[in-house]
Amino acid sequence: MTRDVLTSATRVVVKVGSSSLTTAAGGIDPELVRHLVDSLIGVRARGADLVLVSSGAIAAGLSPLAFKRRPRDLARQQAAASVGQGLLVHRYTEEFARHGQVTGQVLLTLDDVTRRSHYRNAQRTFEKLLELGVVPIVNENDTVATTEIRFGDNDRLAALVAHLVHADLLVLLSDVEGLYDAPPDLDTSTLITDVVDGSDLEGIRIGRAGASGVGTGGMQTKLEAARIATGAGIPVVLTDMAHARDALAGEPTGTLFHPTGRRRPSRLLWLAHATEAKGRIVLDEGAVRAVAERRASLLPAGITEVAGGFVAGDPVDLVDQRGRVVARGLTNYDAQELPGLLGRSTRELARELGAAYEREVVHRDDLIVL
Repeated sequence: MTRDVLTSATRVVVKVGSSSLTTAAGGIDPELVRHLVDSLIGVRARGADLVLVSSGAIAAGLSPLAFKRRPRDLARQQAAASVGQGLLVHRYTEEFARHGQVTGQVLLTLDDVTRRSHYRNAQRTFEKLLELGVVPIVNENDTVATTEIRFGDNDRLAALVAHLVHADLLVLLSDVEGLYDAPPDLDTSTLITDVVDGSDLEGIRIGRAGASGVGTGGMQTKLEAARIATGAGIPVVLTDMAHARDALAGEPTGTLFHPTGRRRPSRLLWLAHATEAKGRIVLDEGAVRAVAERRASLLPAGITEVAGGFVAGDPVDLVDQRGRVVARGLTNYDAQELPGLLGRSTRELARELGAAYEREVVHRDDLIVL
């Protein structure tokens, strides 16, 4: 019996990892790329939109630079990404062109999708590409990303892109056919075909990440990506390259993660799952209730303490008096501005310091309750 949720999807995001595209030496394997594209093109053939989130830039740059394995230092990773990204996209362009399909490259950093103006621009870019029938090929912009502003892995990036483009299906292509209840190399392990909620994951033993030396993810990152996507209403299929075509055709292969929640504002999900807080703002009990229960903006009157070196526009954690994180938001003030404002009303501040100080510390539109 086919999975109708897959065949009825009108906008599909597919993520593929480095180890599924490259040789053991680190270069791009043309046959693997061709097989992937041949498997994906059916999505476009039935009229659905397709977004491909592809790792592989760093891995593709290893061989040309004579690196024997993925470098650990950021500078050499960026150099490999710079060399490899062009090679990777060129290969995709050629393979999709065999089917008459145009592709476009989209490189993202955290700032592109957490700051409001950047987020809207990224969303408009995707919408126009898809409207024009283009397949966007997405990757993190490893060449310029710093340690502090990285997504960390493309599984999470794919889940967040699925929200950004309002996809109704996310497919994660792994090294194994799906999620097993124990490391898949054990004879006693069993494939889990469906995950309806968190209780289906109890007792599962996850093996270590692949030993290819070219990827960064593992099963844990894929489970986290599935949790992010399904938590906002997007079903997820986890399978391997060999079963990609069957999975996209709705065949019951791999593991299907069923939606567990409803779609939420996408940008706030990026804020919750793709950022690291640059500081902490401690709230009094009244402010905690206002933020967590009434979804109100955070004002200076409800703040008792500030920690960290953040500047306006940075993500910060909002914590209660016991240090528990209540919410995360984008601050409208620098850390050094806030100490003199704490506990005071915005009207008082406006009278004394000017109208600019009547603004919220964190506006409710830039805040997500955790």
